[in-house]
Amino acid sequence: MSELLTLTRPQGANRALLDGTVTPAGHTLRFADEPVLVKGFRRMVRGLEYDVAEMALTTYLTAREHGVAFTALPVFLVRAFHHGATQVLADSPVGTPADLAGKRVGVNRGYTVTTGVWGRSFLQEAGLDPDDVTWVCTDEEHVADYVRPANVTAAPDGVPLEELLLTGAVDAVVGAAIEHPSVVPLIADPEEAGLRAAVEDGIFPVNHLVVVRDELLAGQPGLAEALFEAFTGAKERYVGELRAGLRETAQDRTLGGLLDATGRDPLPYGIEPNRAVLERLLADARAQHILRRTERIEDVFAPGTLALTG
Repeated sequence: MSELLTLTRPQGANRALLDGTVTPAGHTLRFADEPVLVKGFRRMVRGLEYDVAEMALTTYLTAREHGVAFTALPVFLVRAFHHGATQVLADSPVGTPADLAGKRVGVNRGYTVTTGVWGRSFLQEAGLDPDDVTWVCTDEEHVADYVRPANVTAAPDGVPLEELLLTGAVDAVVGAAIEHPSVVPLIADPEEAGLRAAVEDGIFPVNHLVVVRDELLAGQPGLAEALFEAFTGAKERYVGELRAGLRETAQDRTLGGLLDATGRDPLPYGIEPNRAVLERLLADARAQHILRRTERIEDVFAPGTLALTG
């Protein structure tokens, strides 16, 4: 039985893995002590420091294109609505996404951060060409070899996005989640818009999935399948709790609301139940100059998991 050093943040969908109620067949998971998950992302991308890791979706795609030797499982641990990711000042002349053309927009952390990709996606859907904006990022990219587009620049060191927005240094921010009486979402009724997109179009944005070092996948046949089944078993327990009325955290309430609206599992695993949202993200990442080549969905997931659903 192999022991796998695993990076993941405690949440409903993996609670049964963390407490040992569910384990992958033939393997044990030893969980890394990393209180800041994004720091773990960077260590995994740059040094493959874990065997199994929760990973931001766009970070994974970018790292894969730059040769990092890990492969994803279609296990989508974190999903969220992102119509509200873009915020402006309440008295701003920016009233629609199209008004941001020619403006400066702050981005929380790097340009390739998945929340930023989804935020820009919904701005583009509402009429803004992302190439017409100067994107101002507060951190470097996880994937050191990634070269940002010419319209992406760095924010002043140590200046938070809230200050940049309140002082007028940027005209909007994406992914900052600012709580201030003078700051409002650019897209009206963002929760309602997100729920509508999920229910009507199947677009419930994926933020995080799970990756495994290629060396382990090659050397341990059946590992991908065992991990997929274990993560699925843990998630099914959580969805059962949501069906029973669990609404303790913001994530519980988002997922529970979607479950209430559709009657369906709000966290489906596997390629087919998620094809529409994955195709949307891949297309957005290319349009935003994050990915250079066109990928088939089947090419970015471990072969043993392509037909699995859960």
